[in-house]
Amino acid sequence: MYIVSPEAPASPPAPTPVEIPTSSLDIIRRHVVWSMAAGLVPIPLVDLAAVAGTQLKMISNLADHYKLPFDEERGRSVIGSLIGTVSALSIGRGVLGSLIKSIPVVGTIGGMAVVPVMAGAATYALGKIFAAHFESGGTLLTFDARAMKDEFSRQLKVGEEVAHGLKDKVAAGIS
Repeated sequence: MYIVSPEAPASPPAPTPVEIPTSSLDIIRRHVVWSMAAGLVPIPLVDLAAVAGTQLKMISNLADHYKLPFDEERGRSVIGSLIGTVSALSIGRGVLGSLIKSIPVVGTIGGMAVVPVMAGAATYALGKIFAAHFESGGTLLTFDARAMKDEFSRQLKVGEEVAHGLKDKVAAGIS
């Protein structure tokens, strides 16, 4: 949902803040962790497929939580549309990180440093966008990826910080 301001027609309207309940945030957090784990799969592109599956499951779980119908094909389409709205640089980092894993040893280590964070960030951003949309009365059918582009980009940046924090917590627990 957006607020329209007649004073500033040249800039896109800011999204209306929506309070996301803890129960929805728990679903998002759980799937961020699963996406980061899927990003660790050492086989190029299989990791990205696992992440996409986790993201689709998260949106399905959020829809169930809000007692909304969920259609898997529509879910895939909406995720693809939304992720396709972000810069090629953001997407490229995740894909490149996945492809780098095909280089023995060095590539695997490098890819495992990049892909889990990007997977977690994208999952976080998707979760926040969909939870806010569902919380404000939207459904999967009324979701407009183009209208959510700027908010998705903002949430992706926040998601990177969240994913780095989770990665650091895990690393601290291992050492």
